[in-house]
Parts: sequence; structure tokens; C-alpha cells
Amino acid sequence: MSTTGRRPGRTAPFAPFEFAIAWRYLRARRAEGGVSVMTWISLIGVTLAVFALIATLAVRAGFRAEFVDTILGANAHVTVYPEPRITETGATIRTIEDYDALAARLAEVPGVTRTAPLIRGQVMVSLGDRASAGDLYGIRAEDLAGIPRVADPEASEGDIARFDEGVAIGSGLARELGVVPGDRIRLIQPNGVKTAFGTSPRVNAYEVVYVFTAGRYDIDRTRIYLPFAVAQDHFNREGLADEIEVMLDDPEAVEEMTLPLLRAAGPGAYLWTWRDSSGAFLRALDVEDNVMFIILSILVLIAAMNITSGLIMLVKNKGRDIGILRTMGLTEGSVLRVFFLCGAFTGIIGTAAGVALGCLFAIWIDPIFSFVNYMAGGGVWDPSIRGIYTLPAKLQWWDVGRAAGLSLFLSFVVTIFPARRAARMNPVEALRYE
Repeated sequence: MSTTGRRPGRTAPFAPFEFAIAWRYLRARRAEGGVSVMTWISLIGVTLAVFALIATLAVRAGFRAEFVDTILGANAHVTVYPEPRITETGATIRTIEDYDALAARLAEVPGVTRTAPLIRGQVMVSLGDRASAGDLYGIRAEDLAGIPRVADPEASEGDIARFDEGVAIGSGLARELGVVPGDRIRLIQPNGVKTAFGTSPRVNAYEVVYVFTAGRYDIDRTRIYLPFAVAQDHFNREGLADEIEVMLDDPEAVEEMTLPLLRAAGPGAYLWTWRDSSGAFLRALDVEDNVMFIILSILVLIAAMNITSGLIMLVKNKGRDIGILRTMGLTEGSVLRVFFLCGAFTGIIGTAAGVALGCLFAIWIDPIFSFVNYMAGGGVWDPSIRGIYTLPAKLQWWDVGRAAGLSLFLSFVVTIFPARRAARMNPVEALRYE
């Protein structure tokens, strides 16, 4: 009797000899070229499917991260508006009189990092015979220095420290007008000077002291910053502000900050968060991410099915070997595990290669994209449509893990059917015609 309590002749699952037999069957032989070809096709198919899945998930994650970063880095996380008021003339206005006091109350809310009163309006910008529309923001110099994508942009010209002496504009607008720091641009405001004959447009010239690239096309193309006091005069807002800009320590938790900010703002205040302005687009990205994962998962499944085809051919070609192994005492379980390992080896190697290629693609996406753009003659990426200037990629280990896990799971599952077929083969039938 065995001292271990195991029946004589019975081996532990996945014994070393089972691995050796499986690896021997996977190696190429001239007489079994078809099996070798199917193994390589399966391996390449799994590799490319996993690579495509990881690359797509990395690009989608990078696009979302870059989109959110440009929003949060150059725009208010929360904007506080006053309720509309009707003047004696019947006009509707939405201005804040005690803006400094309101900004101070909002700044005391836990989680708020900065508050700033703003003047906002639409203007026409011109230099020489060139003109364009722009979004003008009246802001104090110390508050402008607290906007990450403006104070510390991807690229800049001029000196932001001289902001009180002129204006700061986006690089896209500067490029369209042909503006460089030191030029004087004209800002035209239709509702300008009030005279006895009505309101005439206000036209003022300001020196461009700073040109920034925030990294987002629509911001760089239209954004203009003017000193707060100058903007008040330019828009006839003496002693008033249009809104309060609020920046948060954790912008992703903006919903949790809504109620405390409303309490601090007082009755009649309205809030507009960054999720209100971009939430629909982000939700669309989330839906697209899920759909893309499902579609590419089907691609991985199709690639894994090639493993089944290769194993069926392998089982057919190895019928004589199976019969001999069974007559030598190999159990059905051992035969099943041998052919399961054949498919598992293909899935593991293909998955590992796909993960490596996908990670390298995400890491080296800039030179790869530059090469593709060069080969296509340029114009592959239009920032006016996509909002950002380059194709981003963000490698997240959760995405890599679920892509690899899915590939391994499917590779293991599809090998079970041909492996069971091999295990249940009758050794007498297998050797009858040999």
C-alpha cells in the first residue's frame, strides 16, 4: 500500500511529463506541416487581437484623460451665477455687486482651492486687415496665475507677469491674426459707450503681452484674458462681476460640492459645473469604451477559435500516439491535460506577445503617429474636430489586465472540447489500422 494514500500508478495533475509531451506536440515537424501552420496562425491571431484590444483601450483612456485635463486645466470647475434681475427699463441683467464677499464665502468651503470674480463677453479682435471673434475673460493677474493650462502651458510666448499691462491670448487666435507679443490688437465691443444718441461700439487697443497654448483647440482659438478692472470698463460693468469661478481640490467629486457651494452662495445663486458642460460627451466616451471592448472581445474570441481548429487537427494526427499512451497506462485525465496544455501554451504565448506589443504601442505612440502622419502626407489628425492636438494614449494596468485575462480565459475554454475528444478516444479504435 502506498504510504501517501494515493493509488499505485496514479500521478498528480499537470505532471512534468504532461508538459513535456504537450511541448513536443507543438514543435514543428515536416510530416505534420499543417499542424505547425495552424499553431502559428493561432498564435499570430491571438497576438494581434490582444494587441488591438490593449492599443484601443490605451488610446481611449488617453483621449478621455487629455480631454478632461484640458477642461479642468483651463476652465472653472464650478461657475456661480446670480439669478436674473429686471431693471427699471425692463432689461434682464445677471451681475454680481458684492463679488468679493461672495468669492470669500465660497473660498471658505472645504475642498475649494481658489475663487475668482470674472467678467465675460464676446468681442471682435482685429489686427490690421485681419479680424476674428473671441471669448473675453476679465480676470485679476493673481487669479490668472492660478489657471494651470494658462500659467504653465504646453508652450508660451511673452511674459505673464506683465498681464496688468495688456492682454493674454490663445496661440490659435494669435496665429490666425498673425500676432506676436508686443503687437497691439483692437477689441471691439458692440455695447460700448453710452451717448445721448444711444450706445456706440467701444474700440480699444491693447498690447499683447502673453500668448499661451492650453492644449485644447477651441480654447487656444478663441480665449482672450483682459485685466479685471479694464474689462469692467470695457463692458460697462463698473463695480460688478458676471460670475465667480471656483476651482476644486478634487474636480471629480464636483457633485458632492454642489450643496455646500449653494449654501455658501446664498439664495438666488445658480451653479454650472464642468460636468454640466461636458458630461454628455464624457458619458458618450464611456459608452463607446464599453462597446469597443465588446467588439474587440469578439475579435479575441475569433482568434482563440483558431486554437480549436489547430487542436482538432493535432488530435487527428496524433491518434496513434494517443492509443499507445493509453495502452501504456496514461489515464483519460492525463491525455486531456496534455492537449489542454497544447492550446494553453498557444494562448499564453500569444497573449504575452500581444500585451508586449500593446504596451510598446502605447509608450511609443508619438513617433508611431508621426510616422503614420508623414506617410499619409499630413492632416491625419484635425484638432478643430477632435479638440486636442495629438493622439494620446494612457496605459492603465487595469485595461492590460482585463485584456490579458480575457484572452487567457477564452484560450483555455476553447481548448476543452478538442482535449476531451482526445481523452475519450478509444485506444483500440486508434490502433486498429496502424
